[in-house]
Amino acid sequence: MASTDYSRRSNDFFYPKGISARLGGILIIAVLLAQAGIAGGGPLPEILRTDPEKPWEIKADTVEYDAVRKVYVARDGVVISKGIKRLSADHVTFDHKNMTASAEGNVMMTTGEDVLTGDRIDIDLEKETGTIHQGKVFAKEKNFHIRGERVEKVGKNEYQVYKASVTTCDGETPAWRITARNLDITLEGYGKVKNGTFWVKNVPIAFSPYFIFPVKKNRQTGLLFPEFGNSDRKGLSYNQPLFWAIDDSQDATFYNYFMSERGDKVGAEYRYVLDERSKGTVMLDYLDDRKIDDGTGTSSADWGYEGDAYLRPNHDRYWFRAKVNQALPLDFSSRLDLDIVSDQDYLYEFQDGHSGFDATRKYFNQHFGREVDDYTDPIRTNSLNLNKIWSAYSFNAEALWYDNVVKRRWEETDTTLQRLPLVSFNSVNQKIMTSPVYWSMESNYAHFFRQEGDRGHRMDIWPRFSMPYRLKDYLFLEPSVGLRETIWNVNGEDTELGGLFASSDQNLHREMFDARLDLATRLSRIYAFSPDEKGILSRLNMRPEKIKHNLRPEIVYEFVPDRNQDEYPFFDPADRVFRKNRVTFSLVNSWVSKSKRVKPEADPASGGVDIHPVVDYTFRQFCRFEVSQSYDADTYDADDLIYEYDLVDRTTPEPGEHLSPFYARLDVEPADFYTVSADMEWSHLEDAFLSGNIGLTLRDKRGDLLYTEYRSTRDSSESLYAGLQARLTSWLSTYAEYEQNIRDSENIKTGVGFIYTHPCWSMNMRFLQDREDQSFGVMVDLAGLGGAGVN
Repeated sequence: MASTDYSRRSNDFFYPKGISARLGGILIIAVLLAQAGIAGGGPLPEILRTDPEKPWEIKADTVEYDAVRKVYVARDGVVISKGIKRLSADHVTFDHKNMTASAEGNVMMTTGEDVLTGDRIDIDLEKETGTIHQGKVFAKEKNFHIRGERVEKVGKNEYQVYKASVTTCDGETPAWRITARNLDITLEGYGKVKNGTFWVKNVPIAFSPYFIFPVKKNRQTGLLFPEFGNSDRKGLSYNQPLFWAIDDSQDATFYNYFMSERGDKVGAEYRYVLDERSKGTVMLDYLDDRKIDDGTGTSSADWGYEGDAYLRPNHDRYWFRAKVNQALPLDFSSRLDLDIVSDQDYLYEFQDGHSGFDATRKYFNQHFGREVDDYTDPIRTNSLNLNKIWSAYSFNAEALWYDNVVKRRWEETDTTLQRLPLVSFNSVNQKIMTSPVYWSMESNYAHFFRQEGDRGHRMDIWPRFSMPYRLKDYLFLEPSVGLRETIWNVNGEDTELGGLFASSDQNLHREMFDARLDLATRLSRIYAFSPDEKGILSRLNMRPEKIKHNLRPEIVYEFVPDRNQDEYPFFDPADRVFRKNRVTFSLVNSWVSKSKRVKPEADPASGGVDIHPVVDYTFRQFCRFEVSQSYDADTYDADDLIYEYDLVDRTTPEPGEHLSPFYARLDVEPADFYTVSADMEWSHLEDAFLSGNIGLTLRDKRGDLLYTEYRSTRDSSESLYAGLQARLTSWLSTYAEYEQNIRDSENIKTGVGFIYTHPCWSMNMRFLQDREDQSFGVMVDLAGLGGAGVN
């Protein structure tokens, strides 16, 4: 290396005398100029980042001072480095008087796996501006390739790129690219494209004279990808979302959904997160519908739905929904669920799309773990919940409001029963001091309200005392008795509401007891396998060392005395406690496998060099089979209230019979690749199945999936659903779904699609036909930029 005059810096790096430490710091600005074109809402790559506190180290084969031009010149093997950043060039010139610098000849900047190249870099060190000529940037994280004939830094965070090109595809002729005559970028702000063109190979596909996109590593306000569509009911449609990043803990999205046949549906979503236990989302859509179903002409055929017994004459249509979780002092928690819809057809009409029912249900399940009522249900559940859980107790207070859309719209008074509130306090089974007796309790208070009809209050307290006994591991015996007190305060239709025991129409009380005896045993046996037997099981993707078979026979006797309860009100099933003199027999078989798993582990004593196998075991319940049936000494008449109120369960005998239907359930999951679940009820009286359900799932490591489900209920429904995902080649996959109402020979849903996947883009083509409409859609996704599609 050439010898020259150096001055020592306190940080142990060396710079030629007279060259300010700012030279290295400002040279990196040249990198920012070319790289800025890739920022689009994601994190900035490391090549864009620099720490002004760290010095640069400059090395060259020769460093000379040109007295005529009054500049320093570094030639051959010039390397400027700091940390993981490295800039190399054939020639660097520094004008100390004017504070300008130029680098040219094989200019290359690397930061990790990000690379910048260019022919020449010119920098004004005082103004911190400059230009890169023929710049090329490669950002490894999203495989971005950016080119610019000239990239200028015109301000602190402002850049201009001339004749820019952006793509995430490799090669000189990429599968797609976006070019622009001018690209203006403000870091932590917006990028503005003028005369932009989208290319597929060398063919221009779309042109836009001007558009804006966010350039920020965090969430940024801006337009999201639109949604296009066409259907018989909506006509041509265009749904444009606008995202508003309010701050780090809250944001909002606004929608304008134009439909040529129906008008503009506007919507808004507001989201916030305070901490893991406190967050909320509120959504609202509104449509002034041009079309109505008022029963005149063909309006019902065109704008109604088959099987809907009610008209829809309203133009004003809306859907308001919200879910909120909130942590409270003293370790209490609260939850709010709101679901209010304008009419019974709205959720049928708007199932898909950015703010449709399917997207809403998926979002609420993913972020709150709570469902919304199915789109077919005209009664929408709204609730406010307050709860706290201790080690042995739990408290739950809830206000439940059922919005019956049909009654609200079509009846003068709504008789839907509301629970405002429902409060419960329960205790788990726990020992009474040192005695062998255990106790538990269920208790609740409910206030029942409706616009017309009986209203009232109810207090229900139900403690239970038990004395479990275990004879080694052979027999488990637990007798128990429950004492139940129920108190009502009933208000008639024309009576003002009063508190519990206040002056009202009627105060009632009921005292009952029940007895129960649980008798069970557990038998088990462990099977070891020979090498030949292990080979057979391996064909089923099972490699167990041993299998344990558990057999649990159980007999449960329940007794509830017969009592006339006609004098008591009926608000919900807790108001009726029907007689029982019933024995239930059940037999549960389960099989659990024990498999060896050997994991290599480094030995810390040897510096992590020696590897020792560590034997671990995994356990899987791969099969469970249960059968049960009940015998009741008493019988029920066909007109008994237990059937009228639909309070039966699978242990309830059929009318006039002592035996309940025979019940069986099977769950099989021998490996991660396939699952079988089935259950059925069989009537010995009719020698026929009352219900039957079976589901089968097959999957593999590639991601292929086949799911099918058959469901049948006597005199009610019979349906079949099947879904398929299959990877045909490394670049092509397909999916399909089919749902059929077998009983009514009605096709509920049929869909098929193909997904073509390229390293830098993908295309999803699908066809969907349901009861009322059919659609075809194409979605294109550009790696690193997102997607846009046509439905």
